[in-house]
Amino acid sequence: MNIALIAHDRRKELMVQFCIAYCGILSGHDICATNTTGRLVTEATGLPISLYMSRSQGGDQQIASRIAYNELDLVLYFNDPLEPEEYHHSVMDIIRLCDQHNVPFASNIATAEVLIHGLKRGDLDWRDIVNPKS
Repeated sequence: MNIALIAHDRRKELMVQFCIAYCGILSGHDICATNTTGRLVTEATGLPISLYMSRSQGGDQQIASRIAYNELDLVLYFNDPLEPEEYHHSVMDIIRLCDQHNVPFASNIATAEVLIHGLKRGDLDWRDIVNPKS
């Protein structure tokens, strides 16, 4: 499965800790991330991660385009609800695209844990049936 990681500045450490905790599960999948988040996760876990631009430079838009082309199977976007309002439009764009393409989405660690356990159990294998890799 193809998994995207994005985290607002005050949630980056939480994303790193999440990825450390679930490194064994994540290691069996292809991961992409916005630049800073991806670098921090790679440094902490050794996971290979395809890096996009930083969120502020359009990395979230690059990930959004992969969702639009149905190339992602899971998005973990650790959102900071206290961020300034102008940052929330990128979250809403990604949520809309995930809803449109039936891509599971987590904006917080509680939902991410449910999805990662589902990924481990095979609950998300339907994505491979709906979107077979060529």
